[in-house]
Amino acid sequence: MAKFNTRLLSVTAVTIAIAAGLIGANAQSAKFSSYVDDKGNISFPEGFRDGMVHIGSWFVPEGGASGFHDVYTERASAEAFRKDGKFPDGATLVKELRGSKAGDYTTGEGVSHATTGLKQWFVMIKDAEGRFKDNKLWGNGWGWALYKPDNKNVNVATNYQNDCIACHLPAEKTDYVYTEAYPTLTEK
Repeated sequence: MAKFNTRLLSVTAVTIAIAAGLIGANAQSAKFSSYVDDKGNISFPEGFRDGMVHIGSWFVPEGGASGFHDVYTERASAEAFRKDGKFPDGATLVKELRGSKAGDYTTGEGVSHATTGLKQWFVMIKDAEGRFKDNKLWGNGWGWALYKPDNKNVNVATNYQNDCIACHLPAEKTDYVYTEAYPTLTEK
């Protein structure tokens, strides 16, 4: 009977050690970003409109990117930015592009408003440690993703250098983010 208990204790100790290692690895991964797997694949942040804070908007009047661009981040990421002027490691930025329509209202003529016509989502995840050097969607301190409304499970960007960075180079001095459109990041 004593032999059995010793084996049982040994098996239990090994099981606990393995579980602790897995929990620790999962906790460490979740600490960085719950939207990123261990290979650097970025998943679409479902529920971002309710779970994140709106930090600002852009309006593009014409062209393929026309419409409203509403940008969201985690509350803790916005608070960290207000504190030290930069996004913390693991911060998520989601830019949702919506179509627009203009009309005459009591507030004026040609007033634009967002429609239900979703165009796409851009997602950036801050990576201060350069975790995914072999993944072509990570670089310049960020992970980059683009999702279309017909399939939010597929990141259609394939290489951030070809698909993403060119639009962000003018904002290099502000960590590739056009922060001037996000007044809530500077308001205390």
